Amino acid sequence: MLIQIHPRDPQPRLVKQVVECLKDGGIIIYPTDTIYGLGCDIFQHKAIDRICKIKNIDPLKAQLSFICSDLSHLSNYTKSIDTPLYRMLKNYLPGPYTFILPASKLVPKILQSKKSTIGLRVPDNIICHHILDALGNPILSTSLPGDMVKDYTDPEIIYEKLGDLVDFVIDGGAGGMMPSTIVDCVTDEWTITRQGKGEWAA
Repeated sequence: MLIQIHPRDPQPRLVKQVVECLKDGGIIIYPTDTIYGLGCDIFQHKAIDRICKIKNIDPLKAQLSFICSDLSHLSNYTKSIDTPLYRMLKNYLPGPYTFILPASKLVPKILQSKKSTIGLRVPDNIICHHILDALGNPILSTSLPGDMVKDYTDPEIIYEKLGDLVDFVIDGGAGGMMPSTIVDCVTDEWTITRQGKGEWAA
């Protein structure tokens, strides 16, 4: 189903519909502050399996991220964050960045790579924040399948191509074409592993 959610003033009724879908193990395509993402509730294992089948990937080898509402979520799903790292994260989030951090025991085992790391994001997107606040936990997220980047800026085209594979496609306006910047923060030497939309000067 294609649903239009207002990008600056999301309708509570529609947000509730999306959240109920996620809690029931549904999959959504939704806007972020970069590109449209494919997502589900991190605690719905069948939904995670569905996403991995759509993308034809192994969940342990996949580049799956957690979309969080704020830094308090980050502290739940990653091991202790020291002061310099916390300051840096606070400086850059919310924004178009994915930070690779050591996973805590609260991260479902199905999502922990062999290195026990997790990608964490706090997008600067109002629709995302409303969904996350109502859901109460992060959304698992990955990029859409295939590489039709230009098509994937238009939610109606996304719905035409991928609507049969998911439960909801959220139309929150035109999406971007550039993904998030990925920063590996597993060691004290923070390094960019993918330069995307976010400028990095730490």
